[in-house]
Amino acid sequence: MSAPARTAARLLLGAAMVGAGVLHLTTQRQEFRAQVPAWFPVDEGLTVLGSGVVEIALGAAFVVLPGRKRLIGGLLAAFFVAIFPGNVAQYLEGTDAFGLDTDRARLVRLFFQPLLVLWALYGGGWLRRDRRGADAPGGTRR
Repeated sequence: MSAPARTAARLLLGAAMVGAGVLHLTTQRQEFRAQVPAWFPVDEGLTVLGSGVVEIALGAAFVVLPGRKRLIGGLLAAFFVAIFPGNVAQYLEGTDAFGLDTDRARLVRLFFQPLLVLWALYGGGWLRRDRRGADAPGGTRR
């Protein structure tokens, strides 16, 4: 895909992350608290506030620091991996949040997390090849 598509993916994901982070700190705080696994050793409220701040910071950085897009895309991908256990716990514990009020809905949601990881990597330029191809002699990864 083209550089404009990667840029659009980066900007859209960055804006979505800022929006989600703001919701963590404001109107959707209770919904996000419901997603903190019962076994997680940090207070639910603190976890939601901390993850909201991280989402705002990573999302804003993804938008305004295009020169650091690889680093930030990698950090976003790692963040999505790190919060995945919360989604699994929501499914296993049968916790209702964000309209996910059936086991099927909670299970289907689990399959979207890898897409977010790929989106972050794509927007960060991790999933691209130069014209000669990274595997070709003299090819390089950026």
